[in-house]
Amino acid sequence: MIKAVIFDMDGLMFDTERLMMLAWDYAGEKMGLGKTGHMVLKTLGMNRILSREVWKEEYGEVFKAEELDLYTNEFFEHYYSENDVPVKTGLYELLSYLREHHYKIGAASSTYIEKVKHHLNNAKILEYFDVVVGGDMVEKSKPDPQIYQKASELLGVKPDSCYALEDSRNGLLAAYRAGCKPIMIPDLWQPDEEISRILYAKRNNLSEVIDILKDNHNNNC
Repeated sequence: MIKAVIFDMDGLMFDTERLMMLAWDYAGEKMGLGKTGHMVLKTLGMNRILSREVWKEEYGEVFKAEELDLYTNEFFEHYYSENDVPVKTGLYELLSYLREHHYKIGAASSTYIEKVKHHLNNAKILEYFDVVVGGDMVEKSKPDPQIYQKASELLGVKPDSCYALEDSRNGLLAAYRAGCKPIMIPDLWQPDEEISRILYAKRNNLSEVIDILKDNHNNNC
């Protein structure tokens, strides 16, 4: 029986992956590399450290992590001075349903915990979460299962009693390897044959997860 739902953040709760593509296009041009937004697709679900390794493989010695951070932050400081974090369809509806029906709720994001909590607070949903785990709270990045193992442990729920909501290959693999039931809500990437085999379900948006929860409840009554 499902007792908890664990959310990824970027591309799942918030439309931040597309924003990151714009930010990295901006940063790439500032660094003299041209538009580099495509690197988002190569680093989906990765933490900061692993992501930087992929950048180094792509651009070699001309890539400077400190410059990327500088210009990425510059882009986001300007964006968030005028805009709130963009919320994905169905997020508020799903969170309300989970609270009403007494599910435990967790977040497991490769993004550093400070930024995760900032975004959740900005969207006025931080209070919904019993547990928030950021990428800097575990040693290994997705697709390693460690972050989902930690989230389920802190929730006090076995992984096989958790739905894990994800949009990326690395995130889905992490959830599956931890023993959670991975549900995919596609964002920038559609599942290949390997990922399709490990999915518990796939839905178009977060509100559609409610029907899965209702079916789970009815089957266990």
